Amino acid sequence: MGDDKKSKAVNAEVLDRLFATVQARKGADPETSYTAKLFSRGTSKIAQKVGEEAVEAILEAVRGDKAALASESADLLYHLMVLWADAGLEPAEVWEKLAQREGTSGIAEKKARKA
Repeated sequence: MGDDKKSKAVNAEVLDRLFATVQARKGADPETSYTAKLFSRGTSKIAQKVGEEAVEAILEAVRGDKAALASESADLLYHLMVLWADAGLEPAEVWEKLAQREGTSGIAEKKARKA
């Protein structure tokens, strides 16, 4: 169980570092940075890429290819973070929403959103 806590911390740190890198590339040259190129193409293109990566992850899950699903999931998380940065959304805001929902039934949480 101790190792499990350590791997979770490393994963959170990886996401924080990824978001910091995405933020740092916001003003970079689109000719030399894929992230900057995405930002230069605007919110619609970034959102489209998030959708494409989500579909690719879904397809790999259905195929049962665990390694490909991990790779597509990494792509999805990256593009999602680009979308967050574009919108001015900090990961901490998302983590807060997740923490608020922790321990709440998904069914109950969905009903509360509709009310």
